[in-house]
Amino acid sequence: MPLPSRPLRKLGFLTIGLFDGNDPGQGHESTLEIIELGERLGFDSAWLRHRHLQYGISSPVAVLAAASQRTRRIELGTAVTPVGWENPLRLAEDLATVDVLSGGRLNPGVSVGPPMHYEQVKHALHPDTAESEDFGYARVERLLDFVRGKPATDFSGVEGFEVFSDRVQPHSPGLGGRMWYGGGSLRSARWAGEHGMNFLTSSVVKAEESENFAEVQLSHVRAFRSAHPDGERARVSQGLVVIPTDGATPAQRATYEEYARKRLPRTTAPQGPARMMFAPDLVGTSEQIAEQLYAHVAFQEIDEVAFALPFTFAHEDYVQILTDIATKLGPALGWRPAA
Repeated sequence: MPLPSRPLRKLGFLTIGLFDGNDPGQGHESTLEIIELGERLGFDSAWLRHRHLQYGISSPVAVLAAASQRTRRIELGTAVTPVGWENPLRLAEDLATVDVLSGGRLNPGVSVGPPMHYEQVKHALHPDTAESEDFGYARVERLLDFVRGKPATDFSGVEGFEVFSDRVQPHSPGLGGRMWYGGGSLRSARWAGEHGMNFLTSSVVKAEESENFAEVQLSHVRAFRSAHPDGERARVSQGLVVIPTDGATPAQRATYEEYARKRLPRTTAPQGPARMMFAPDLVGTSEQIAEQLYAHVAFQEIDEVAFALPFTFAHEDYVQILTDIATKLGPALGWRPAA
């Protein structure tokens, strides 16, 4: 097995937290238990993905608030919050509140663009402003300004018995440096770097200069760092789907292999008008997955990952996968669990 160019420094995982619509509590409790398990296994971070109007976590910030009270060390992130669904000022308040509750462990990841199925949902989401809403980068800039403490109003001071602030409260000073942008294009990578954010690159990218997924992802990593004030020290986290089978039962291995097989055709060529490319899911022993990652040119230039857990698996499957990642795959990549 080839040696990595640098040892893996931070190991995280991502989940969408599926639940039964008739019994949503059980799925949310499963997600919280998985985050608790991640902390016990020494993972550095746990990330939640939004699923609006679906049977997955619609409010990661609320779930992470609960997780902050059931953990003490693990970092908690969103990967990602689509800000088209959000009011940046209100979101800034929620993020700062959870950051304070967690003791400074929140890592909010965001993205831009119209909400999914916007034509069908716009009158419910933005009934009075649907046609004038700006879903571009300016929406994230507003969020960054509020999180970083820029004034939200020209009024402050005492009015009767109440005291008002001109900036979002609570203010969490370190949160501005822990804001992430989830991007899949050269433009988004450069924009994130220019605005001093961290960069989340996932298993989905836009085929612009190549149709080789790893080469495209590498170009995004380099474009981001070339535009970032911190240059090569700017933080990048890679989020591929990995499914180690070291501790899996024969039935679990068969389920995992069938899951990856069904998703493989979409990885062979760019998909749709946007020419989106998908990375194949990595299924196998930790040694096999580590070899594939060492050969991945984008992985060779990062030292943080947030491996995505597959959709629709059972709780016990996630326990096995996370345990193998922490005890087998992570060490094979040079990572050491947190104390």
